[in-house]
Amino acid sequence: MATICVNQKSCDALALEALPPRSDTALSSDPPRGFPLLEKWNQPRINVYRTIATFWSFLVMGANDAAYGALIPYLESYYHLSYTIVSLVFLSPLVGYTVAAFLNHRIHYTLGQRGVAIIGPACHLIAYVINCIHPPYPVLVVAFAFAGLGNGLEDAAWNAWIGNMANANEVLGVLHGIYGAGAVMSPLIATSMIAKGGLPWYYFYYVMVSEGSSQIFDPELISQIGCAVVELVVSGTCFWKSTAADFRASNIPSVENNKGGLRDALFQRPAARVTWLCALFLLGYVGVEVALGGWIVTFMIQVRQGSAFASGMTATGFWLGITVGRVILGFVTPRVGEKVAISVYIVCSMGFALILWLVPQFYASAVAVSLQGFFLGPLFPGAIVMVTKLLPQHLHVTSIGFVAAFGGSGAAILPFAVGVLAQAKGVKVLQPFIIALSGAILVTWLVLPRVSKIRHNE
Repeated sequence: MATICVNQKSCDALALEALPPRSDTALSSDPPRGFPLLEKWNQPRINVYRTIATFWSFLVMGANDAAYGALIPYLESYYHLSYTIVSLVFLSPLVGYTVAAFLNHRIHYTLGQRGVAIIGPACHLIAYVINCIHPPYPVLVVAFAFAGLGNGLEDAAWNAWIGNMANANEVLGVLHGIYGAGAVMSPLIATSMIAKGGLPWYYFYYVMVSEGSSQIFDPELISQIGCAVVELVVSGTCFWKSTAADFRASNIPSVENNKGGLRDALFQRPAARVTWLCALFLLGYVGVEVALGGWIVTFMIQVRQGSAFASGMTATGFWLGITVGRVILGFVTPRVGEKVAISVYIVCSMGFALILWLVPQFYASAVAVSLQGFFLGPLFPGAIVMVTKLLPQHLHVTSIGFVAAFGGSGAAILPFAVGVLAQAKGVKVLQPFIIALSGAILVTWLVLPRVSKIRHNE
């Protein structure tokens, strides 16, 4: 392309304007508005602190989501539950994610990012305090709905914010790598506390809320700082000046018709095509990620006859694979192109899923699930970048918010479906279910509009 652009996003936007109006990738017929320099993670300087705050939020979100798998065997025995009933811990966050999908734009419009930075962590704190007191199981299910609301709001807001930065692939890769780091630590801490330390399952949630944890647990096992409390303080402080007025000033077309922002993204072609395809893609992807991470411990215990501790470590290996994959492949993806790179990653993950399914050996399965996580890792940030490339600027917050929150509901629906199938057929159904779902998201990805590969200077 002959045009010399200042950064990736301006190049992509200029390329989209240059396409014919009736092309699939020409998703906006608005007159040219000019393209200001994009913010970076370290410019202006306040973004350094805000980026760190989003990283901490994703660390908490990763720890939250990965804990389910490590805790399921102990929830079953503690509450005397079947696979189907215990799977409600996956399904209940769907309520929170659904609410978040429809409130995200309204919260930005009325409270700004400051509102998300306070409401999201507060929802986490409520959920973890309830879990600490190990209430009757129905109350526990309601508590997980609050956790889902916090995740949905923050997932949408921070993906949209960083997705509009320069070097979005790389920064999103690190952001979601931090999520994976939280997911790595969570099963490790939970399994160590329960299987090695002999503590009840609910003691894990003191890690998430209590600053006085060292009075209860071996300080070598856990942090002394309550994750959700730190999240609330850090996020609220860093985003305090990010008000609704700031959001309205930077999203004029969306603000002029704030009720129509989501309607435009979901029901007006051709933008609706991108929004819905990416939402379905993330629905399936997050379902694969959380179903595999959530049920792999039970699979390794029941099908591969592993010990409780060794099986718990396979969940750690899976989330470690996701973490490393997001960081490393986040630098590979923009050089290959999102469309090709993500397709290759999905095919590779399906190959290792076949090994996990068909090779009945514990250590081979443990290695395979880790490599499966490695190739699944970059899928979420890759989809977010595709939305920013295929949609006009004023729809980014609304569309990414919906896509992230809708996709996050896959963390509820699909692991629950695995639980229902496991109740009827046994947990050995996990791998064929994952392979079939991976094939479905590959097809969804392939029917997205094409994006031209553009050389650019940052």
